[in-house]
Formats: sequence, C-alpha cells, structure tokens
Amino acid sequence: MSEDKKYSIETDKLNLWYAKFQALINVSVQIKHGIITGLIGPSGCGKSTLLRCFNRVNERYGYVTTTGEIKILGKNIYDPDVSLTELRKSVGMVFQRPNPLPISVYENIIFGQRIHSERRELKKSAADEIVEKALQEVLLWKDLKDKLHTRATALQLEQQQKLCIARLLPLKPEVVLMDEPCSALDAEATRGIEELMFELAGRYTIVIVTHNMAQARRVSDECIFMLLGELMEHSRTEDMFLTPKNPKTAEYIEGRYG
Repeated sequence: MSEDKKYSIETDKLNLWYAKFQALINVSVQIKHGIITGLIGPSGCGKSTLLRCFNRVNERYGYVTTTGEIKILGKNIYDPDVSLTELRKSVGMVFQRPNPLPISVYENIIFGQRIHSERRELKKSAADEIVEKALQEVLLWKDLKDKLHTRATALQLEQQQKLCIARLLPLKPEVVLMDEPCSALDAEATRGIEELMFELAGRYTIVIVTHNMAQARRVSDECIFMLLGELMEHSRTEDMFLTPKNPKTAEYIEGRYG
C-alpha cells in the first residue's frame, strides 16, 4: 500500500480550546486505513473531542478554537476549499444513543442520498437497491426486509443503532466514527454491534471511543490512550494491554483510576 493510502487520518500538533479550557494538547497521530482503532482514557481526557475533530463537528459550538492540522485521506480538512458537507459524507458518525429519524426504515436509509444528491428524485428501483444493499451490509436485511415501512423509532435499540450505521453507507464514507455506540445497549445487543464492526472493518476505517476496556480489547486492532488532553500512547491493542510502555497507560488499564 502506498504511503498516502496507508493512513486514513493524520493529525499534527492538534490543539483545541473550549473557550479558555484547552481540551487537546499537541495531539499528533496517524490512524491506519481499514482497521478498527480504539480511543480510550478516563472521562474528560479528550477522546470524544478528538473524535469530533475528524469531521469538524466541534465547530458547531461558537466557543471552540482549533490549531494544528488534520488530514483525512491526505487532505487537510481545514483547507479553504474543503466543503463541510462533503467532509461529513466521507466521515460518518454514530452517536452514543441511536438517533434514527422518526420516519420509516426505508426513508431513513435514503434520506442522506436525497439530501446530498444533485438529483433529489431517485427512481424507485435505484432507491430499493440502495436500501437493500445498506441493510445487507449491516446484517439487517433478513430481519427488516418485511418491515421497511415500519417507523424506525419502533425498532429494538440494537436494530436502531445498526440502522444509524446503514444510513451512512449509501454516502460511501471512507471513515466511520463511533462515539460509545454500545453505551445504551445490553450485552447481547453490544455483541451484535461488535460483530457488525468486524464485518465493516477493511472496507471502512473505524474509530471507536469506548470506556469499556474489555470492548476495546475485543474489537480494536490498535488503541490510543489519552489523558488530560494529551496522547499518551498509541500501539497495537495487544501490545498496549500486555506490555504498555507508559506507566500511566498501565495504571489506567489496571483500573487504578478513571
């Protein structure tokens, strides 16, 4: 793989302030293409803030200041010619609680396509194909093929979260950001989302914020440990959990704080 394809996300001396509070301090990281990368650390360490930098969602708050550089697929996302709409198509996001639109399963999946397409009118055959493909990818087609016109908010929570992921896929994202996507789910539903992540890995670069150390160890290929806004360690997950290089990482993994 060429060097420009090796990394989906690169940051260089990234700093972020919420008003006068500095939440990220000189974060430089390279996140490889096509793998699952876990972001771990105690509450308030900056991991969710870092995740939201990758599609510039933090900028919705008027009191945020950012310096440094973020490249997605080799392109600096702060360049003046970058369209936020296009960026958020290529960098999709899944939140802690499922947030399907209060419309049908079918309309949820093609909603983004209708919004972002130059031609708002989709032929029914094309829309049907988009819906089936997206549901196949998130392993929901068998369960929902006869419920396409059911209100999405009536689905089980696991199905709602998978649907939120399916909603991203027709836009052909390169990166999928997940901010504690299992925090509202029970153990069985969590297992379902984790299995889906394994299915999607390789085709998509996945970055997941999680407080659950067992989950981080199960699903991620690499882990990034953050503390007080700084990146303390970034390595293969197995290496981080078995032989962490930073004493603070070891203390966190061993449950001494956080």
